[in-house]
Amino acid sequence: MALVIGIDSSTQSTKAELRNAFTGELIASGRAEHPPTSPPESEQHPRDWWAALVDAVRQLGDQRREAVAISVGGQQHGLVLLDDADEVLRPAKLWNDTTSAPQARRLVGDLGAEWWADWTGIVPVASFTITKLAWVADNEPELVPDIARIMLPHDWLTLQLSGEFVTDRGDASGTGWFDATADRLLVEPFEQIFGDAEEWTEKLPRILGPTEPAGTLRPDVAAELGLPDTVVVGPGTGDNMAAALGLGLEPGDVVVSLGTSGAVYARADVRANDPSGIVAGFCDASGGYLPLVCTLNATKVTDTVAGWLRVAADEFVELALAHVTPSQTLLVPYFDGERSPDRPDARGVFVGLSNDTPRAALARGAYDGVVCGLLEGMDALEQTGATVDGRLFLVGGGSRSPAYRQRLADIAARTVEVPDNQEAVAAGAAVQATVAADLDDRSLDRVAKDWVLSKASPVDPRNGAAGPEIRQRYADARSFDDGICRPLRGGS
Repeated sequence: MALVIGIDSSTQSTKAELRNAFTGELIASGRAEHPPTSPPESEQHPRDWWAALVDAVRQLGDQRREAVAISVGGQQHGLVLLDDADEVLRPAKLWNDTTSAPQARRLVGDLGAEWWADWTGIVPVASFTITKLAWVADNEPELVPDIARIMLPHDWLTLQLSGEFVTDRGDASGTGWFDATADRLLVEPFEQIFGDAEEWTEKLPRILGPTEPAGTLRPDVAAELGLPDTVVVGPGTGDNMAAALGLGLEPGDVVVSLGTSGAVYARADVRANDPSGIVAGFCDASGGYLPLVCTLNATKVTDTVAGWLRVAADEFVELALAHVTPSQTLLVPYFDGERSPDRPDARGVFVGLSNDTPRAALARGAYDGVVCGLLEGMDALEQTGATVDGRLFLVGGGSRSPAYRQRLADIAARTVEVPDNQEAVAAGAAVQATVAADLDDRSLDRVAKDWVLSKASPVDPRNGAAGPEIRQRYADARSFDDGICRPLRGGS
């Protein structure tokens, strides 16, 4: 039996799945935690990702020795720097590290938002990799002469597995130095930071095609993982791109992802171009595009408010779902600043409070604020030409919450599909590994369909008529004080 391994290396943990390459049957899974981070400074050392990957793979049991391929879906945008001995120069700055906000503003000012949107599909904010490289140049210049390789988290893990310095177009499209329409590296961002572009583009990984293998496992790594050294290593990709594969996403479908961050994205045939910077014109992992809006504040917000109320997670969910009295209470959840809109210094705001506001209203207001921010992101996707009238998927850790499921359905006023497989990133990485192993002539989409990865449980709205009123109240709340919140787009 041919088995494949899909890896999800997220901010919080590494998950590994062992699947039958032909049927998609889940054989075993493993999980290991990463050290927690706390923005605005959010860093992890890559050695902790590797330790977690080894631990998670070993949990797959003896059947892992039948694996023929492995691939990694990794957290996007993190900056990993190596010296000429391939030693890590400093802890990786992660996507939710907002300390590079000044560098982001400078890069946009130097080249203009329209240039960035036209050539890279993104407009730099503190989340993107290019701004973190500029931060290192400004704040740790003593490291600059030692930088030999620049890469993303999934690139580094692929390097450890295969010994090959490669990336894929999906994850590369979130760096700020990749022209997604021509699949080529750009020199201008490096000219703005260092003045010498050619030297720096030579420090970037080779970009693989969607099904092109990176190589095979290094023998010492195969022994450490308990895998054959003939195992093929797939190209890997960013976590959102892997999740799209793992959901069997079709044109018109839209995904809301709730984890440490929130994201909403859809498949598209044409790259999004949004000079406002709200919509990132990412590539997907199959040769197309994945326009995406990301928010910094998602499940961590509701965890925090539950802590304030001193209630357990289950009780907090019950409070939110039990609150039926109309309320003006709503949270603008910018606890860690915000990426969409680009407000790294903003903070959260509860509105509609009174002396008789019940705890249940605070609970529901917290869930509703997170949901409304993501639904505004869906509006932004549609404004850039994406089709979002297909299935509405809810994935990520937050999809396990009955409160998030129901409030998304109610406020969106449409049925929410919660995939039966909750590890879409690992599943998508396993799909990619299967095709990279070249076991047969199936495409990425064909494998996902054969594995029935889009099977989901529906959640219908209970009171969809209230959705527009809640969303308008949120739009008013986030724009009431220009010093704290601003509209996602123009308007009140």
